[in-house]
Amino acid sequence: MRTQVGIVGAGPAGLFLAHLLHLTGIEAVIVEAKSRRYVEERIRAGVLEQGVRDLLVETGIGERMKLEGLLHHGINLRFGGEKRRIDFSDLADGQAVTVYSQHEVVKDLVAARIGAGGTIIFEAEDVRADGFEGQHPVIRFTAGGERHELFCDYIAGCDGSHGICRSSIPEGALTSFERVYPFAWLGILARAAPASEELIYAQHERGFALLSMRSPTISRLYVQVDPHEDLANWPDDRIWEELQIRLGGGTGWQLTEGPVLQKGITAMRSFVTEPMQYGRLFLAGDAAHIVPPTGAKGMNLAIADVRVLARALQSFYETGRTDRLEAYSATCLRRIWKVQRFSWWMTSMLHHFPEHTPFDHRRQLAELDYVTSSRVGGATLAENYVGLPFDDP
Repeated sequence: MRTQVGIVGAGPAGLFLAHLLHLTGIEAVIVEAKSRRYVEERIRAGVLEQGVRDLLVETGIGERMKLEGLLHHGINLRFGGEKRRIDFSDLADGQAVTVYSQHEVVKDLVAARIGAGGTIIFEAEDVRADGFEGQHPVIRFTAGGERHELFCDYIAGCDGSHGICRSSIPEGALTSFERVYPFAWLGILARAAPASEELIYAQHERGFALLSMRSPTISRLYVQVDPHEDLANWPDDRIWEELQIRLGGGTGWQLTEGPVLQKGITAMRSFVTEPMQYGRLFLAGDAAHIVPPTGAKGMNLAIADVRVLARALQSFYETGRTDRLEAYSATCLRRIWKVQRFSWWMTSMLHHFPEHTPFDHRRQLAELDYVTSSRVGGATLAENYVGLPFDDP
């Protein structure tokens, strides 16, 4: 088999890269280890930055998002028994975010690729990639009981933090930066109308909590727990009780409850690998970086990565120049480290750390008070939350 760009992974990064390349006439084949049903139903993040929303619309992927996505012009911070709002319309030049689940974006992208005659090989087994230092790197895999070799000009590793692409790079070629947080999020998906029209981030002495949503009838909620917590210790009644305490703050406000459809525990960490390329292999999305979900940036960063990569590949195929490809990692990392900083800041401001003293708790309250009472402080949060401008080499 032969293609111009081989893509490992059918998440948002891989699918959107293939879509962008298709729009410029560049051929790409996606190789994915999981089934189509799995990738389309895997529940993940659900907040799109203004620039990402605009990009989906501009490239013909945003019609269903415009109909079903929930446009939010602010978020709420609850602390010290009160709730304060960060107004994006006022503080971020009228920009907004859109609540639209990652798996819905994936559905739209899969439909677009198949509708355009693109090739996605689902349920590929024993996937391997090598030859990055040569002219024609190769992706090897088994599908339909047969072994295949896909020769490419370039390979995009969009296969997540546990994928095969990053681990295929020779030892010592990359430098990793990581921070593991001493807590996790216990998240639930519930059939319950959201008790707020916008997200509520709660800082509480018992730990962080978040009220989010997926639709007008489905709520997505989280509570901070120990990273080694056993999910069996959290029956539904206990989860709702803890959410009521942390999100309500004794103000008489009641969280809407309903049947829990799904629950799980997610560890929290920050991770970046440098560089994000090796020879003719380019890493994008979770294969290159992980952010704690507090800032709602994971999918947005992945989209930003492949936007840069698609433009660099277009430049190469149209002019033969490789300068944009060579600058790919440096271009992406400028944005990535700014987003890492913001995600770390949101996480450190809202969570209870095991080593925290009463001094630390009051310092957090003072910081939240500043952010929500200072126009400059509020604008800093708003500008980062709705999304920084895209970077180009």
